[in-house]
Amino acid sequence: MNIRRNSSHGAAALLLAVAMFAMPLAALGQTRIALAKNKYSVSDDVRVGQQAAQQVHQQMPILRDGAVTGYVNRVGQNLVAAIPTEFQQPAFRYSFEVVDARDINAFALPGGPMFVNRGMIEAARTEGEMAGVMAHEISHIALRHATAQQTKATSAKSTIIGLGSILGGAILGGQTGAAIGQTIAQGYFTKYSREYETQADILGSQIMARAGYDPRELASMFRTIAQQGGGSGAPEFLSSHPNPGNREQRILQEAAMLRVEGGRSDTAEFRQVQSRLRGYPRARSMEEIARSGQRNPNQGGQYPDQGQQYPDQGGVYARGERVAYPSTRYQTQRNNLFSVAVPSNWRQLGGDQSSVSYAPEGAYGSQGITHGVMFSVAQSQYNDLQSASQEVVQGLMQSNNYLRQQSGFTRTTLGGRTALATTLVGQSPITGARERVTILTATMGNGQVFYMAAVSPQNEYSTYQRAFSYR
Repeated sequence: MNIRRNSSHGAAALLLAVAMFAMPLAALGQTRIALAKNKYSVSDDVRVGQQAAQQVHQQMPILRDGAVTGYVNRVGQNLVAAIPTEFQQPAFRYSFEVVDARDINAFALPGGPMFVNRGMIEAARTEGEMAGVMAHEISHIALRHATAQQTKATSAKSTIIGLGSILGGAILGGQTGAAIGQTIAQGYFTKYSREYETQADILGSQIMARAGYDPRELASMFRTIAQQGGGSGAPEFLSSHPNPGNREQRILQEAAMLRVEGGRSDTAEFRQVQSRLRGYPRARSMEEIARSGQRNPNQGGQYPDQGQQYPDQGGVYARGERVAYPSTRYQTQRNNLFSVAVPSNWRQLGGDQSSVSYAPEGAYGSQGITHGVMFSVAQSQYNDLQSASQEVVQGLMQSNNYLRQQSGFTRTTLGGRTALATTLVGQSPITGARERVTILTATMGNGQVFYMAAVSPQNEYSTYQRAFSYR
């Protein structure tokens, strides 16, 4: 076909058509959403969300399976990248963990932490359905609904303390939410308003389309959640996320105005993760977890690839319970060699002029550490960084003969200095699990080499990666 346009009007029309075609497909005709009034600062969202996340880690069984957590995190970060620019907050740090509970549920905390129940992953028919619930929760974070809802309160309880109680009731929901909320703060409990639920449904649909998922899968997942209740009362998710009315129809209406960018729906990895989870023993319900009142209720060694029972090595290695995940709060440690921020639930071990380690309870003993980081200084006979680094690595492998160097050195920075990084792997004689050790080295200009060794089980590396950040 050959069409000639000689008029300027025709050329303008053609350019307009090209411009429309070049627009992001998910941006055509979508519903506009505005941020609600909020008297709290973005830093308040971050601070309170981190505090609540610590309570979740202490009172709920976090699934310690690197394959599952890594997959859920990849899906979550893909959705986060699709948040519209006007709702992005640089201070927010989105993270995704899996709770070993069978209820179909997920909840998000201000500032970015999100927790997805194992039961929700197992119940979803496609990756798109799982992603839909996650996009809905991400929308609550991006729109700052927790603090916006507290802003609406007019009583004397309209304080940060009152906000803490909302984190229990509005975000977690159900009896588990009440239990954790009471730990965070005493006060009244509420749930998301129907207005905010509608906004999260709409923005969640838009995020899904931008990330490549069909928003109609969010509607189908809500049908699955509603059917969960049967005759036993409202499902856990709906107790804190009430149906604003015609929920499915509103999502389908929004979906009709959107075009999906790409073609994500189901993946082989999603099926593999579902199969992996279904091979685990039965998970408890959120109500059972709340009634138990146990701290860190998951027992190590219950599942393959999770915290195994450590043998008696004359130290204080964890026996029968998991090592706590790194806190999202950090404390600064200083000595004559360096200043470093470490998770607040890690303690300093030893420490002299040349070596110091930091590790959580249950991760250290007479044979060293199983989770944590070590800083040390070694004398080298080499002046160049490459040779000095290889000398350090060889010495570490000689004293830890189960480790093998997995990769060559890559150039990076450590405290502003040029540094080299490499990875060692091997089966830990303490835990029996595969261990990963990241080594970073930098010369000090006086014949000495400063190095950092970050240690974690291989399947938990994605969880510890943030705590091991060294730039």
